[in-house]
Amino acid sequence: MAKLYFRYSAMNAGKSTAMLQVAHNYEERDMQIALFTAAIDDRHSVGTVASRLGVTRQAEIFSSSSDFSLLFAKRKVACILIDEAQFLSPEQVRQLHRLAHQSNLPVICYGLRADFLGTPFPGSAYLLALADDLEEMKTICLCGKKATMNARVNAQGYREITGEQIVIGGNSRYLAMCARCYYSAKAAL
Repeated sequence: MAKLYFRYSAMNAGKSTAMLQVAHNYEERDMQIALFTAAIDDRHSVGTVASRLGVTRQAEIFSSSSDFSLLFAKRKVACILIDEAQFLSPEQVRQLHRLAHQSNLPVICYGLRADFLGTPFPGSAYLLALADDLEEMKTICLCGKKATMNARVNAQGYREITGEQIVIGGNSRYLAMCARCYYSAKAAL
């Protein structure tokens, strides 16, 4: 029986790299996959999944209006892979959960749990609630401890404590931190 998987972590843990490896593994066995990324993420151009290791690949995009139930009503694939899954809507997560269980179609989502304030993204909250399999991918803080928080920093390097939830601005604006460093970092006033 297929499942809905959520593989999550703080920034820069290798989520996109891992997803591209899974895509390669399926395709190496002549299995067709559907690879998606968020339309809102234009860091490397819309529809491009890019890992920090330099591997890139074109993907289909999803937006708030995408309906996965309709997209896969007649389309046959071996697996659905979704990068930047934190940008899914709650209804899209429900659609993917239904696809996994009613169509026996594995759906593997990769994304962040929470934003720079520690607030869950709506898509991530629903993935944490509905996913059949949760896996935390690990990365480290500058201090060497496991990073679980995403800090957004300003040009002076201070942690931002207000602002829009979503600011696409490259990895240089965000740092993965352990909770201790996150709360002790000097905040921008």
